[in-house]
Amino acid sequence: MSSGADLFVVCKQCGSEVSPYVTECPYCGHRLRRRAPKLPRDGGLGGSSTRAKHRPHMPKPSLGRLRRGEIAGIRADAPAYATAALIVASGAIWIITKGGYLELAKLPVLGPLRGEWWRLLTWQFAYFASFSSAVYLFACMLAVGIFGWLNEHRHGPLVVLALFFGAGISAGLLAEALYSLPLLLGANAGALALLAAWAVPDLDALRRRQFYDGDLLGTAAFAAVLLAMPLATRQASWLAGLTGVTLGLLAGLGLSRVKAA
Repeated sequence: MSSGADLFVVCKQCGSEVSPYVTECPYCGHRLRRRAPKLPRDGGLGGSSTRAKHRPHMPKPSLGRLRRGEIAGIRADAPAYATAALIVASGAIWIITKGGYLELAKLPVLGPLRGEWWRLLTWQFAYFASFSSAVYLFACMLAVGIFGWLNEHRHGPLVVLALFFGAGISAGLLAEALYSLPLLLGANAGALALLAAWAVPDLDALRRRQFYDGDLLGTAAFAAVLLAMPLATRQASWLAGLTGVTLGLLAGLGLSRVKAA
């Protein structure tokens, strides 16, 4: 009879090779042994294998590693303070101005600045107290919340603030240079800058016919809604939206080059 380390045994009746863990030959029915040997705990074919003692330790999967987002480079469990601050500030200022505690006319870009340079920073927090303004506010804050969160977890809070306020300042200066009586309200410039900056790596991967993690179709839908906002409310500006997209694309290209270096 063969030892437990053999891969098979030979039936003395018919000469067939059979498993060492059966009691009868499956070909001729000859009884090989009274009871089958016990299976080793280490999963080998013999008894206590020396290989099991030297088997390298494999760490158990950690549940904490599964908390990361499905998009590469994004931590789903980390807070996004800059994005949250922009959303809270926008909502709070809308409530305060609607309640009459703050004069709305002090915030937007409304005509020549005449030394009131703070309007370049505050006009994206200004919204009229109307239903269309509430829809405009919701659309902008939804885009800021999604793409600000994504950019903040990819590049950090300073990039989010730089994109948001950089788009606002750029659009404000362009409006002052191009229009005799510019009117800018709402955060469509900052929202589109964040959206465009996030989409750049995916657009580059699409151009190269490579795999990308993001949802370009959903991103395009968001961009179309924000760019079409001037059709729904007169406070939204075509110039501001296009300025935000342009700045976001340029910033996204720069950030991609820096990250790849």
